[in-house]
Amino acid sequence: MKTNPRYTAPDLNFATPAAARRRRFRGVKDRLTSALVGIGGISVIIAILLIFIYLLYEVMPLFHQAQITPAQAGSDPVAPYRRPGPAGASLYLAMEEQAEVALRLNANGEATFFATVTGDVVRRQSAAQSASEITAFALDADASRLFGLAHADGSLSLAKHNYAISYPNDVRKITPSIDFPFSEDALALAPQLGSPTQLALRNGEDALIAVASNAQNQLFLTQFVKEENLFSEELTLTTAHFALPAIPVGIKKLMISPDQHWLLVLDQNNQIQLLNIQDPASPVAQPILRASHATVTSAAFLLGGSSLMIGDQNGRISQWFMVRNAEGEYDLRHIRDFSSDNPNRITQIIPEHRRKGFLTAEKNGTVSLYNATAQNRVLSTGLDLQGVQRMAISPRADALLVERPDGKMGFWAVDNEHPEVSWNALWHKIWYEGYEEPSFTWQSSAATNDFEPKYSLMPLAFGTLKAAFYAMLVATPLAICGAIYTAYFMAPGLRRKIKPFIELMEALPTVILGFLAGLWLAPFIELHLARIFTLLLLVPIGVVLFAYLWQRLPRQIRYLVPEGWDAALLIPVIILLTLAAAPVSELVEALFFGGDMKLFITRDLGINFDQRNALVVGLAMGFAVIPTIFSITEDAIFSVPQHLSNGSLALGATPWQTLSRVVLPTASPGIFSAMMIGMGRAVGETMIVLMATGNTPIMDANIFEGMRTLAANIAVEMPESEVGSSHFRILFLAALVLFLFTFVVNTAAEIIRQRLRRKYGAL
Repeated sequence: MKTNPRYTAPDLNFATPAAARRRRFRGVKDRLTSALVGIGGISVIIAILLIFIYLLYEVMPLFHQAQITPAQAGSDPVAPYRRPGPAGASLYLAMEEQAEVALRLNANGEATFFATVTGDVVRRQSAAQSASEITAFALDADASRLFGLAHADGSLSLAKHNYAISYPNDVRKITPSIDFPFSEDALALAPQLGSPTQLALRNGEDALIAVASNAQNQLFLTQFVKEENLFSEELTLTTAHFALPAIPVGIKKLMISPDQHWLLVLDQNNQIQLLNIQDPASPVAQPILRASHATVTSAAFLLGGSSLMIGDQNGRISQWFMVRNAEGEYDLRHIRDFSSDNPNRITQIIPEHRRKGFLTAEKNGTVSLYNATAQNRVLSTGLDLQGVQRMAISPRADALLVERPDGKMGFWAVDNEHPEVSWNALWHKIWYEGYEEPSFTWQSSAATNDFEPKYSLMPLAFGTLKAAFYAMLVATPLAICGAIYTAYFMAPGLRRKIKPFIELMEALPTVILGFLAGLWLAPFIELHLARIFTLLLLVPIGVVLFAYLWQRLPRQIRYLVPEGWDAALLIPVIILLTLAAAPVSELVEALFFGGDMKLFITRDLGINFDQRNALVVGLAMGFAVIPTIFSITEDAIFSVPQHLSNGSLALGATPWQTLSRVVLPTASPGIFSAMMIGMGRAVGETMIVLMATGNTPIMDANIFEGMRTLAANIAVEMPESEVGSSHFRILFLAALVLFLFTFVVNTAAEIIRQRLRRKYGAL
């Protein structure tokens, strides 16, 4: 049989030079593409790893162990010099800002200024304004540097140590001095006092008060009211004396609160007598409290004067401050305890000048650093001291000066940058000064210098999850149900129009959504709260009812609409339901909420209503998350092989049975991935929650309350934080927590997704 030459297959020669060149070029392109894809993937992994390393680099200093080292490398910190100035124990030790010059005040009132490193005397000056014997000493506050000396003749010397800084020849020079800010002569205490044995001093804007006791345990308050001449700026003191209730037993220490409202008297029975001296003429005694079951050996106010620290002979340190009780009155409340590993007698408690930290000295020479807010002991070291007579911490808490009982001085450099950070402070309830109970609180700054930083990350983590929950609550059902209908039931022509339109929503900047949510949506919801809830209920019910009625219509009518275009009929239905929500909501509000749903919620139900709340965030951020979940879910469902659906339908299954038992299980890995990616988007969202939540760091699941998220907090506070400070690094810690949270969630999601793929991949 002959073949037709017109249908003879051409001879193909794959060995020609041109074909070989094409194969080589194609091979080069394949290898280059594979290399570029591999490099891109590895680069992404490296970039994420570098982000993690950088966050860790900024966070790690928070957890560095505090250290006390010699001020000069290789020097002996214990005995470079003996105590400067006259012999005898020191009455008071202090250092200036740079920790270069120190002050030593002896029992005769002579002030000796000396170099902290070498012990060289810089200046000597008397702080006593009376020749009479000094019987008591009191310090107003470390920050004010004002102190008082009570004399046996009943007079009072008020002095202040100051440091003038100059730069001759570009070299810093510190010139110390003792100044007398109120009078060049000693002031008189109460005439009935006699020889004082204890003294307390507190300076205020309008008055300075001094409380002194005598050997008979009588208490007298002297008030020096300040009057300043407007023209000469000369300060005049008006003196008033008041007798206070006597204390039945010996007095160990007197202390006055910074607001001059409270006098705390620690007696020999280790009890605290609290007197309200807001009106000195009529002092009010509060219930007597027992400070410790052991002998109290030291007591001091922390920065700000709100917290009282008490140490006893067993090495136990307790913290006390004023708390408002159920009757609205203030009580001195025991808050927390600090104890050492090897209990020894606490001989001295020294508060830090600018933080809620303090130092303690024990009888055996152990020096410990604590932070009250974090409730932790930062460092405890012996320092080879064999005892501590007196010690002082520099204003920046970076230097320590110690005087031993044998007269030798020691000077150390202190590295304790972030004592306020601990696991308790970050994640547990803390009882902060002035609070009625322990709480989770984030408040990183305030207007006063004696502010107690509150760095609890719990409100921020809670706010992050709360915002994500309400956003997902709105977005997930709408996005997944819309994706199911679009991919499985909608006509291809309509799908080609709807899908790009929804995906285009993702291009809308979130700052615009946040702007609209904060300035338009939040006030609208506040004014039309009932309408919003009516709309959220009426639209789903109306859509389902319309679909039910549509299915009950005769086929001739239903077939007028092409298959897959049924969804277009819902557009006018939704518009009509939205318009109908207004009159229906007014009726519902009048029948069930007394005409005002917001007022009913706040007044009758006791639920707080904040204009920028979780409902606003849920609607706005849900709108932003819908395109992400919709697009991935729609692709996953549309990618299910058509032969699976056809086979199910051929075996007699209905379209809904095919969808629920074949299509959705097969697409479940993609649907789950869409939800996790949407959740990641919601957790990391910044601008919407920043502009629409009110940024209140509270822990309340109430949908009408706001919140603050980790991402929004970083965006708000990072520009204002001091580089290298605890606040700065805790913000990086918040970023690391957010990073780890998303990493853990995505890892768990990938594990679940792989299991779903293995389970349903064989369909």
